[in-house]
Amino acid sequence: MKLNMGCGLNKIEGYTNVDKSAACGPDVELDLEVFPWPFKANEAEEVIFNHSLEHMGETTDVFLGILKELYRICKPRAKIFIFVPHPRHDDFLGDPTHVRVITPQLLSLFSKKLNHKWGDNGGANTPLALYLDVDFEITRAHQVVEEDYLSLFREEKISEHDLTTMIKERNNVVSEYQITLEVIK
Repeated sequence: MKLNMGCGLNKIEGYTNVDKSAACGPDVELDLEVFPWPFKANEAEEVIFNHSLEHMGETTDVFLGILKELYRICKPRAKIFIFVPHPRHDDFLGDPTHVRVITPQLLSLFSKKLNHKWGDNGGANTPLALYLDVDFEITRAHQVVEEDYLSLFREEKISEHDLTTMIKERNNVVSEYQITLEVIK
């Protein structure tokens, strides 16, 4: 099974399109903040959250519940594709329905491998993968740089160091994160 979670009006052929709004005409009408989800354990081989995960999990308990359910329904080695606006971009800041910042750093807290590494090194990172008994490995984390900045970089008017500094210090340099997770079971 392939799931397009929080599909809105962006349905994908070949996927089960899931949304809580009947107005979107989803294949499955479901509030993803209410548990359990009506999917079997180890049923999903691929899951997409295309500009939807940042709309879910305003409270910590609900967000952690989403990750626990996602882990439960995914097959071993399932792929999860997450596309979210960068938290320092107007696309994120200008939408009052965005309730949760999603970054690679946040998602790394759900990796048992990293949880153990941090523990061994005396790190203060919250070992959420161990607490929740979930395990997601980030296999890709890409930042989509706005064309104006990308052109400056390609034309060698700014260095990689300059671009990295701008990403950390300025709004609207990166428009979105594209993150791929693999389910480890």
